[in-house]
Amino acid sequence: MKIKNTIAFSLLALALLQMPAFAVDDVLATLPFAKKLQLAKAGDPDAKMAVGESYEKGDGVPQSGVNAAKWYREAALVGNVEAQFRLAKLVSKGAPGLKVDKATALKLLETAAKKGHAPSQNLYGLMLQKGDGLVKDEKQAVEWYTKAADQGLAVAQNNLGVMVLNGTGTTRSIDDAFKLFTKAADGKDAWAMNNLGGMYEMGWGTTKDVEKAKTLYKQAATGGIDIAIKNLDRLGVKWPETTALKP
Repeated sequence: MKIKNTIAFSLLALALLQMPAFAVDDVLATLPFAKKLQLAKAGDPDAKMAVGESYEKGDGVPQSGVNAAKWYREAALVGNVEAQFRLAKLVSKGAPGLKVDKATALKLLETAAKKGHAPSQNLYGLMLQKGDGLVKDEKQAVEWYTKAADQGLAVAQNNLGVMVLNGTGTTRSIDDAFKLFTKAADGKDAWAMNNLGGMYEMGWGTTKDVEKAKTLYKQAATGGIDIAIKNLDRLGVKWPETTALKP
């Protein structure tokens, strides 16, 4: 979801708040659903999460948000913070047969965030920034983004960079925003690549380098960022639509 850029420059989209996706254990992911379910029923917490993911994605079994939530909850009850995060995401948006429950989502996120789970810290920061289910608090959002960013979570580094660039909930610093976007881009965050491209194009926090900006916009476009394609087009670089993935 884009947030409004306070800088008066309409040709660059320098803000997108997002959530990362995480895979279950690689070994479990290769097992057939029946085996995952057998292990989950035997009490394996990682298998419970794997079963939940299978239901959420419809991988080897009919897609079911209700069943996904059930198994994520089972894993969460034994302290699996990743399961708490996944359950929070599910109940925050709801699914067929599964009611939206922002209050439960926030409790799960806050608990996991306080345990140091970086994706939960990032998402909790997002909900604080948007005022989604709780009182909007941009300063606290920055604090949670910072905690996640300090752990090396690229998406949080990008989100924090946007806040710092705009001076939202914190002191504005173009130099610090540049550093954060650089870290996030190094971490393969596609929106950070676009944002860093904007910094190079404008010469914000660095020496102006339009060719470097084009390279970053191409990387962002490959990662599915539509606005990066528009930025390339504006700079005279045509990007084949067949190579652009949807975000």
